[in-house]
Amino acid sequence: MRVLHVSSGNLYGGVETFLRTLALAGAKRGGGAEHAFALCFEGRIAEELRSAGAGLHLLGPAKVSRPWLVWEARRALRALLKREAFSAVVCHAAWPQALFGPVVRAAGVPLLFFQHDALTGEHWVERWARVTEPALALCNSRYTAGTLARVYPRTPWRVLHPPVPEGGAGLTPSERASLRGELGASAEDVVIVHASRMQEWKGQRLLLESLGRLRQVPGWKAWFAGGAQRPEEVAYADGLADQAARLGLSDRVRFLGQRTDVPRLLRAADVHCQPNIGPEPFGLAFVEALYAGLPVVTTALGGPLEIVDVSCGVLVPPKVEALAQALRELIEDEPARLKLGRGGPARALALSAPSAFLEALEVAVRSVIREPLS
Repeated sequence: MRVLHVSSGNLYGGVETFLRTLALAGAKRGGGAEHAFALCFEGRIAEELRSAGAGLHLLGPAKVSRPWLVWEARRALRALLKREAFSAVVCHAAWPQALFGPVVRAAGVPLLFFQHDALTGEHWVERWARVTEPALALCNSRYTAGTLARVYPRTPWRVLHPPVPEGGAGLTPSERASLRGELGASAEDVVIVHASRMQEWKGQRLLLESLGRLRQVPGWKAWFAGGAQRPEEVAYADGLADQAARLGLSDRVRFLGQRTDVPRLLRAADVHCQPNIGPEPFGLAFVEALYAGLPVVTTALGGPLEIVDVSCGVLVPPKVEALAQALRELIEDEPARLKLGRGGPARALALSAPSAFLEALEVAVRSVIREPLS
């Protein structure tokens, strides 16, 4: 079985992290399905897929504003499907589904749609994607599955929680102390970490406002990891630094920018807090934090409702007071903090073990191979 995964490749976020994990897990597992990848753009994910030894095909920098580039990318995919035999093609998100779904269907190859985000059915890309119905939708959470019908009301679907690796070996005490010291935290500080893209719905402003309510609580520091990838994200990141200064938190909050060592940051911290103000489709970062043995504090919205339970974290409404209270309790109650942290790895493994995901993906692909395309 050979499966081709199609994505854009020009940004780096949850989809790209998913593709990297899939490539690494497939190579490590050996046997089973072979996973290859087709991207439109060079970038970080292309480099990571090559480093993982995955089969990578570049289709060309397709841009809807330049139709000839879309035609060239479609032509490249058409030639690839003619040249190489694939059991199925999986388009990751609405954009590649819209651009390349018709090419896949015309080639007679089973088409699957991996739903990484909630759908509204209103965006022009989703309306375009609706034209080509997949044989099967793979939804990354029950929350996103609940929105699939807005674009594909007749498409069968399955929930496949994304694969998340365990994150490697933990830090030695000296490594942990060294990294914390580099980032301004002592051994006694309770470090709260937030690691995500610089987007407002990820809750950085809400977290800062809540931390402002805890200025008089001693013994905590906060790290914000994540770099801006678009002009609006640069402005947003600058605004966060200004907000921290206005709240009097400049000496307790560090903005770390883009990091490639997030697993190490998690293992050097004590609490993970990403209080989204909008629903998260799934939330890879929460699973990574659980693997690292951190209690997770987040808002009761979207995918995290399927990840965080009383064994490993705290769910709160997206309100400043509620979040501040939850953080204060964990800062001041070390036994409770450690107990929740111990529950994390087992919860993460049950949700997102890469080996279990690969098996479930192969079962899903076989189900559409056996059925003729409509």
